[in-house]
Amino acid sequence: MKVSKKVLSILLAVAVFLTSTSIAAFAAANSKTYYYIDSINGDDANSGLSEDQAVKTIAGLKLEDEITAGTTFLFRNGGEYECSVVFNNTSGTKENPVVISSYGEGEKAILYTNEAKEVFVFMDCSYITVSDVAITAPNGGGIWINTSTKTSEGITIDNVYFYDMPNGKVTGRDDCSAGAARGRAAVMVKSLPGTSRFPVNDLTITDCEVYDVANGFIIWGSWNEAETPWCETEEEIDPVFNEGLLIKNCYLHDMDAEAMIIGMCDGALVTDCRAINCCQGEGVDENGEILYFTAAMWFWGSVNSTIQYCEIAGQKNVGDGMAVDFDSYSHNCTYQYIYSHDNMRFMCNNPNYSGHHGNTVRYCLSVNDNGARSTTAVGSAGEHEFSFYNNTIINSGEFQFKNMYNSYIANNVFVMTDGSTFAYDLDNISRGNTFKNNCYYNVMTPLVDFTAMNTVPGFAGDDTSDYMSYVLSKDSPLIGKGEKVDDGLTTDFFGNEITSNNIGCYGGNGVNAEYKGETLMEKLVRLIRNVFETIIHEIMVIFD
Repeated sequence: MKVSKKVLSILLAVAVFLTSTSIAAFAAANSKTYYYIDSINGDDANSGLSEDQAVKTIAGLKLEDEITAGTTFLFRNGGEYECSVVFNNTSGTKENPVVISSYGEGEKAILYTNEAKEVFVFMDCSYITVSDVAITAPNGGGIWINTSTKTSEGITIDNVYFYDMPNGKVTGRDDCSAGAARGRAAVMVKSLPGTSRFPVNDLTITDCEVYDVANGFIIWGSWNEAETPWCETEEEIDPVFNEGLLIKNCYLHDMDAEAMIIGMCDGALVTDCRAINCCQGEGVDENGEILYFTAAMWFWGSVNSTIQYCEIAGQKNVGDGMAVDFDSYSHNCTYQYIYSHDNMRFMCNNPNYSGHHGNTVRYCLSVNDNGARSTTAVGSAGEHEFSFYNNTIINSGEFQFKNMYNSYIANNVFVMTDGSTFAYDLDNISRGNTFKNNCYYNVMTPLVDFTAMNTVPGFAGDDTSDYMSYVLSKDSPLIGKGEKVDDGLTTDFFGNEITSNNIGCYGGNGVNAEYKGETLMEKLVRLIRNVFETIIHEIMVIFD
């Protein structure tokens, strides 16, 4: 087909226009403005637009235009910067976020406030990255991410140290209704009660350290109307979930209160984190009465979320202080591959309304969590379709499997401390619960577990400070005696490929270690003692 010169010239003009427009749009979308702040050598008379023109303070920045995608604020390492900044309706893009970070050699730049405020407030903001700085607020809090008129998306907090925030002992739960400063928190998402129906989505917190801070990462949201976090009836619940939360490779330690609360989330993932010596506030008065309850990492009103590959240790709160906690209408949530040790207890769940549904605890190791009783569910609302399998519980205090319905308890090892009991409802079977292929030691076998073993488990070692002690000897009677669970998991607690259906959190074929069993007489004496201890315990419960 022949094209006339006139038509050809029009087509070429259109092509040139589209090409130039695309280049201009691309350049605009990827343009970056850098601001440099240097408390050591900067001067507020400078422009701030290059390293040799760095300003000295945040107040010295000359921000004539609104902050746009790609705007980058860089604080010189080794310096300290007074900072209490509210970002309102500020957003970058996924490809070109607004960035707050650092430059140069030396220790992390320290951003601080001495006021009872947050270092940063992000209100109705999206795609902001805070990285490679330290944040401290001796009288306040770290970062408050909140929404008022729209959803927040894509905020990232990476390689940030949070320290020295109000970490003194208190006599009640913290006020989570008005930000990170009031909540004594490193990071607060929204509030409880929420002030809007707009969530915070795709928040990522990675490679951070939190210490000498009262609370760590506290995620809240809207359970119903903005001012109604608790509903009189279950039918009134109309949740707005925060979606896509990721907390990874963070270390939280030496804290008066909680490391993480995963509240009002759908699809949250907490992985490869450590919470060591959190919940140091015992929470009792001078008479030993419980004043408040705290736990290191727990779900509140969340669904379809997971906490995995985490170490939780050293909690002292008397009322709680557990590793596993499904709370306040949490469903289809999972704890897996958790190393819990030296806490007040391993588990205490608090369901309400018609109870929790579909929660799971699997391939966890609990050692010396024996300061108080563990329980599947406080209150008759109960755990429904609850799965608790392939866990190894060592030196546990009393363990209660009560208020469960249509639940599955299998392939677990329970080694109790002297005098501790394994408590359960006698009507477990009529409630549809299944106890199967569990191993008990130093405690009487429950009457509802018809396929149980009561024997020396045959661990590889006896050092309670070394989790590798709880790999099984190849001669252990637990090798191959578990029930296969089709859950799609391919590795055990120790990271080994699952090659054997064992009882406990180890899934291999056993290691070369001596198996020290019991003589018939030793086992008989132990079982008689266990029966006697159980009878005494039940009598004490009746007269308590």
